[in-house]
Amino acid sequence: METTLATQTKTIAIIGNPNVGKSSIFNQLTGLNQKIGNYPGVTVDKTVGFIRIGEKEFNLIDLPGTYSLYPKSEDEVIAHRVLNGLGQEKPDFALVILDACNLERSLLLGTQVMDLGIPMAFVVNMKDLAHKKGIHIKTFELYKSLGVPLVLTDARNNEGMDSIRQVMSEEKFESPKPLLVSADFANPELLNQVKQRFGFENSYQAFQLLVFGEFDKTLSIADKDWLNEKSNVFDFDSKKQQVRETEARYVKISEILKKAVSRDKVKSSNVTISLDNVFLSPVFGFVIFLGIMLLIFQAIFAWASFPMDLIDVGFAGLSGWIYENLPAGVLTDLLAEGIVPGIGGVVIFIPQIAMLFGFLAILEDTGYLSRVVFLMDRLMRPFGLHGKSVVPLISGMACAIPGIMAARNISNSKERLITILVTPWMSCSARLPVYIILIGLTVPDTLWMGVSLQAVGLLAMYLLGVLFTLLGALALKFILKTKEKSYLLTELPIYRLPRWKTVLLTMFNKSKIFVLEAGKVILSISIVLWVLASYGPSGKMEALENEKTAILENTPEAGWPTVEEIYASKKLETSFIGIMGKAIEPAIRPLGYDWKIGIALLTSFAAREVFVGTIATIYSIGGDVENELTIREKLVKEVHSDTGEKVFDKATGFSLMVFYAFAMQCMSTLAVVYRETKSWKWPILQTVVMTGIAYLAAFITYQIFS
Repeated sequence: METTLATQTKTIAIIGNPNVGKSSIFNQLTGLNQKIGNYPGVTVDKTVGFIRIGEKEFNLIDLPGTYSLYPKSEDEVIAHRVLNGLGQEKPDFALVILDACNLERSLLLGTQVMDLGIPMAFVVNMKDLAHKKGIHIKTFELYKSLGVPLVLTDARNNEGMDSIRQVMSEEKFESPKPLLVSADFANPELLNQVKQRFGFENSYQAFQLLVFGEFDKTLSIADKDWLNEKSNVFDFDSKKQQVRETEARYVKISEILKKAVSRDKVKSSNVTISLDNVFLSPVFGFVIFLGIMLLIFQAIFAWASFPMDLIDVGFAGLSGWIYENLPAGVLTDLLAEGIVPGIGGVVIFIPQIAMLFGFLAILEDTGYLSRVVFLMDRLMRPFGLHGKSVVPLISGMACAIPGIMAARNISNSKERLITILVTPWMSCSARLPVYIILIGLTVPDTLWMGVSLQAVGLLAMYLLGVLFTLLGALALKFILKTKEKSYLLTELPIYRLPRWKTVLLTMFNKSKIFVLEAGKVILSISIVLWVLASYGPSGKMEALENEKTAILENTPEAGWPTVEEIYASKKLETSFIGIMGKAIEPAIRPLGYDWKIGIALLTSFAAREVFVGTIATIYSIGGDVENELTIREKLVKEVHSDTGEKVFDKATGFSLMVFYAFAMQCMSTLAVVYRETKSWKWPILQTVVMTGIAYLAAFITYQIFS
């Protein structure tokens, strides 16, 4: 009788510099067998892949790209913690990806991983580019010097992947001898005490913790105090010893590469230089970038509208089917009006998210996105932002959700947080229906210097959003404190054609993250809002139902739609959310709003564009709520019952536009902010501060124009 032993799954950490092909190799090995999680105590995502080779199974951890294990960002802290098993299980092996065109820089990180003592192997990627540049790598000579197995690959063309799988299958990972002696840079007794306290196996682990301990947010205060105390006792200067260790490491690396690498004289290509002269131009560079982004957003609006309409119609049809085929009752109402629309409110964003990240993946894979970051960094710095902030902010003009998700590429935690917090001030497409209706009510359709005043008004609202985005970032620059140093270290790779498999995989993964993580919160809030809008005090709701029934029994059939509309308005007024609208009326009266507009404000916290449908219902507008002309004509006639004055005059209209420009009114955005920051602290603060500013700005606007 044969006995089958359970297969033990080994864990392999994949680490390398940014733009070295690390993620490409990870994707080639794992395909769609990936899942997204998060590291304990930090906001950076952890991507884990699964691969089975024969009878063996492996978990692959795709660590954030980093140039070294020195702590200048959260990414580098994560790399150190994972490789040393701090706060999580230590990986069994490490796969270090090196750039064949820049081995000196790659080996700074590579030799640091060597000195940590973890069994490892090197993957020298982009051998095709090295060949074009006349770079010859003597792999056996490099192996003799480093004592680590090496594999040459070209991940873009899927070359060398079988060799990597063979290394994994046969577990040809080796624990090399340290390149440097850590005792040369720190007192041996100090290193031993750190090793004993934290359970480290070698001295370089202790040295790294002495250098980076103060930057690690997940390290306890007691451990940090102990490290500082020991550093003072043994006169350990972390910055000075880090510089000494780095210099010594580069000396060793240079000696190794002199023997292992040779170069031919190859005439360099002028294509990249010629394109950079245009794309990095102080004038044409910005014009080209804005033109590209305009084309991308135009394509998103044009291409995403069809699948979004299909999703919208499909979920509406599903709600109708539920009403027709399930017995009437609370459960059916919950499914048809709460759960199904809630799920639809998540799924409908997928086309926009997938397309935006698909376009960004193309820009990144071609090498253009690195140029954009370099170009915009100088403009963004004075406001506390990063060059990489430009993509999330501009994306926010389409939808804040993918914009905030795109901010995760910013390694500096302070600049990433600032970008996340101010992106919702960029006027997204959800504000557009609100602006169009209110501008139509308050701004005359006349020409000024040959330009429509209404068009000027719409442009002014978008410029107002941009202005407050920058001012908000500037304020947060001085409010938020961090020990992380802000710097831009980016490589300008050669221009290449995009890899469509990578693009599609990026689109799939980003959509999956949104649906699985943010979608749970969105659905929950949708159900809560449905309950608040559908139910009220039982006595009042029953009386209203009886009143409706009596009217319908005595009303000709042709009049039923009007009765239904009146009832819908009264039901909303009587519901819990209607009661809340009346409760906040004294607070919003100084802004020029009555309780009906208050209900629209409350329901708009589900999504800004809900304002149109809510106003249509509460004022018994009827007809097609998407028909802005009909809505506008009805709202023009609305007057206050006590004064006889117009409800939507210039002062109220301008006040509402300003309020919607500044307030955080999108539960989907709040869910994504929570997802990206791993805390409710920031979305709650964001909502309070943005709504407070919106209230103050709307109050000032109303007082000026009233």
